[in-house]
Amino acid sequence: MNRREFSLQTAAVIGSAGVLASSQALAQGGPIEGTHYVRLNQPAPVSAPAGKVEVVEFFWYGCPHCFHFEPFVESWASKLPADVAFRRIPVAFREKPFGVHQQLYFAIESLGLLDTLHPRVFKAMHEERQRLDTPEAIGDFVAKHGVDRARFMGVFQSFAVQTKCRQARALTDAYRIDGVPALGIGGRFYTSISLNGNPTRTLATTDFLIGRARRPA
Repeated sequence: MNRREFSLQTAAVIGSAGVLASSQALAQGGPIEGTHYVRLNQPAPVSAPAGKVEVVEFFWYGCPHCFHFEPFVESWASKLPADVAFRRIPVAFREKPFGVHQQLYFAIESLGLLDTLHPRVFKAMHEERQRLDTPEAIGDFVAKHGVDRARFMGVFQSFAVQTKCRQARALTDAYRIDGVPALGIGGRFYTSISLNGNPTRTLATTDFLIGRARRPA
């Protein structure tokens, strides 16, 4: 999903020429800077403890690529070594509808419901065609899944969640993310589906960059 192109139809298209170029370059010996990943000119902030490499997945619930990428990321993240800290950041390229989706994610996270509700949000939006783009629709959704509506909406509208949204937008800007799904590694690199062509190559490039991030800049 591109920052400048907000229709799902446009978001669903990956240029076949770019995929072919990516495949050919990878076949020639591994990820290439400027082709499969980008090195940041200015380091982005990280929140992982010293000695750990932070990996951030940037996503949007409304993005079909993010929906299809999710099972790959989930499986990959479950096998990460102990020195890698993984987290997700929902992007907000504009206030509507991205803003409420940011609040939705951080409210789910704050209540410890990521394991149950995070995949259900994706399913609701992409398989059941629910928009979930208003607080009322979100309240109905969480209540349907057994969550106390009033408690959830209190967290959804809280100062703590609003603060996380502001921090998420600042980190998105620091990594210069202009499309999703994308991954930021160690505050030094980012890569994406659009740069690599498919989920498997994207995660292989991420593994490569984790190794790079373990070494001094």
